[in-house]
Amino acid sequence: MTTDDEKLSSARPSTSQDAQGDARDQEKSDDITLPSHVAGSGTLDQLVETARGYAEQAASENTLKAYAKDWAHFARWCRVKGTDPLPPSPEMIGLYLANLAAPTEKSPALSVSTIERRLSGLSWNYKQRGFNLDRKNRHIASVLAGIKRKHARPPVQKEAILAEDILAMVATLPYDLRGLRDRAILLIGYAGGLRRSEIISLDGHKDDTPDSGGWVEIFDKGALLTLNAKTGWREVEIGRGSSDQTCPVHALEQWLHFAKIDFGPVFVGTSRDGKRASETRLNDKHVVRLIKRTVLDAGIRSDLPEKDRLALFAGHSLRAGLASSAEVDERYVQKQLGHASAEMTRRYQRRRDRFRVNLTRAAGL
Repeated sequence: MTTDDEKLSSARPSTSQDAQGDARDQEKSDDITLPSHVAGSGTLDQLVETARGYAEQAASENTLKAYAKDWAHFARWCRVKGTDPLPPSPEMIGLYLANLAAPTEKSPALSVSTIERRLSGLSWNYKQRGFNLDRKNRHIASVLAGIKRKHARPPVQKEAILAEDILAMVATLPYDLRGLRDRAILLIGYAGGLRRSEIISLDGHKDDTPDSGGWVEIFDKGALLTLNAKTGWREVEIGRGSSDQTCPVHALEQWLHFAKIDFGPVFVGTSRDGKRASETRLNDKHVVRLIKRTVLDAGIRSDLPEKDRLALFAGHSLRAGLASSAEVDERYVQKQLGHASAEMTRRYQRRRDRFRVNLTRAAGL
């Protein structure tokens, strides 16, 4: 008798074909066209193309990739269970969520946050295909609420890279072209409290490239970054440091000068011999690899095994480091990180005084 494990295992080799098929289905379903009763014209056809271009920018590339994988996984699960993913069935989606939290196969259980992300991916995919997924339906909402109640855990935060850490990390880098680039990435990311995607998406000027996420302006007193972030456009001011060795603006100037970059992406790859800068923008995974490598080289948290040290640090360690190290009014840190609330900023502060405000005494006890 064929088990679900065997069915899923046999389905795995066709993953790429499934994803391609799903992509073609989506391309057909969410194609923006004129209404059937409207006659086409040169101007209207051009507007259709413009609208399609805007629609493609509605979500980030990484988000779209994640949603595509979510749909491919759900579609395979439905086929194994002998059903079809279309139209949406709240009953089957509730069972799917339960299976993610408590798998009947050998695959590991997913975290609550990942399950919620999967549900968001399904909701988005159904919408693109002309269906509406009612997430408040009791078959979905009650199962998800139960999963949260039983399996939810406090979020695991990445370790903050503090001031002494970032200095030790940049000290491990050589002064060749790659070293200049990586030094600028670490210092600009730390001083700006930037996400890894924000670092990599920077251009030298406004409108240099179609995939730009912002641009850089350098002044006597520092650098101004204009970013197209998750919450909209925002400006990040990075002042000059106390010495050239630790100044993020000086590090950026050195990289741009020796890499001869005056147009396009700021952070790009280099030739194999490391002597020339390419025109290809770095992937944001480079920031993560750079952080992990320099953390090891600098001997940070050397009391732990290497595997544990690598797991502690990631791209968000730079943002958490700025929030934890900057001894200034909290509102300035909040503005630098682009947070909508002070509470969100406090989540990034790893060594703040939690009992600075003593409401017990203030209440007269």
